[in-house]
Amino acid sequence: MQRSNGFTLIELMIVVAIIAVLAAIAIPAYQGYVAKTQVTAALAEIAPGKNGVESALATGNASLVDAAYVGLATPTSHCSTVVASLAADGSAQISCVVVGNPQVVGASLSLNRDAGGQWSCEAPSLAERIRPRNCN
Repeated sequence: MQRSNGFTLIELMIVVAIIAVLAAIAIPAYQGYVAKTQVTAALAEIAPGKNGVESALATGNASLVDAAYVGLATPTSHCSTVVASLAADGSAQISCVVVGNPQVVGASLSLNRDAGGQWSCEAPSLAERIRPRNCN
């Protein structure tokens, strides 16, 4: 009787097939997580601009507001363009054009301030599964 030392070709093919199925499921999920992380990072990069806008309103410098004035760099590591604006009624917008994963490239993300001082986040061009929780 001959003793077997190793795996047969069929056993190896089954293992390769199982790994391929797992990869086919995991890679798209991973790319979705990467896209969501990039959008969240972009939002975190423009969020400090809210303090600059509030400061401009408090000091009466509304006409000076731009991205640099509110303390935002343009471009950033996750935004190709950052724009900040403040209207005479106190409403404001800080927007970012997202870069990174193909699912998010060119998407617009904005923080909007209404005349009453409430901030909201909007990302209409992003799929709901990629948007940060507090964004519409």
